[in-house]
Amino acid sequence: MTVEETLSFADWLRLREPADAAARAEDLLDAVRPRLTGDAPTVIHDLGSGTGSMSRWMAARLPGPQHWVLHDRDADLLDRAAEAMIGVTAADGAPVTVRTRQGDLTRLTTADLADGALVTASALLDMLTGEEVERVVAACADAGVPTLFAISVTGRVHLTPADPLDPAIEAAFNDHQRRTVDGRGLLGPDAVAATAAAFARRGVSVRERPSPWRLGPEQAELAAEWFRGWLGAACEQRPDLAGPAQAYARRRLADAAAGRLAVVVEHRDLLAGI
Repeated sequence: MTVEETLSFADWLRLREPADAAARAEDLLDAVRPRLTGDAPTVIHDLGSGTGSMSRWMAARLPGPQHWVLHDRDADLLDRAAEAMIGVTAADGAPVTVRTRQGDLTRLTTADLADGALVTASALLDMLTGEEVERVVAACADAGVPTLFAISVTGRVHLTPADPLDPAIEAAFNDHQRRTVDGRGLLGPDAVAATAAAFARRGVSVRERPSPWRLGPEQAELAAEWFRGWLGAACEQRPDLAGPAQAYARRRLADAAAGRLAVVVEHRDLLAGI
């Protein structure tokens, strides 16, 4: 069985934005705020910015004038992100400006980030390889820039009501997250631990917080879309699940449509360098 993707990537980012915002460990910003002082705009680098949900969320919660540098491979997403930042102001009403930089964020150097007071990203780490994480961490650590990585999957999900097929689908999905793509062995749910270890090897302190999605009847559309992607990836990884997954999908999507499905998707946030 394959579960067809019904949304473009940009639409998926739009759909998940409220859940990401509700899940992020906002208390980590308490440690960041004292670093953002002075009259000159604070420079913040957003890696893998997508449509800019992280920058919009954070800019409005931090004080003082800010200048955001949005990094992504996709020019269209960068255009959307820059446009969506128009009119965003800091927590104290100070101006927020933006520029975009298209390219491979895993190839950024210490010099690229040296002007920053903070580097941040959301839902990025699990899509990287171990080598790529090492390069990103090295650039941030060598530049001496605090780094906040939010909404990284851990591989653990909890669905209510429970179903006997849940553990097999979860395991297959996690294996899919760790797959090799074009020679790149993705970290998937191992990414947070790998990133924390990479910072620790460089003597950089790390704080972690849980940041789970909690999806109930009010998030039924997101729960259903997440479920389709989760199940589709699991079946791609393990085609033997295709047969039993058909009835499983019907049950789960019916529960989601009726507001009976509750989903917790566990993530972790990581703050390094403060």
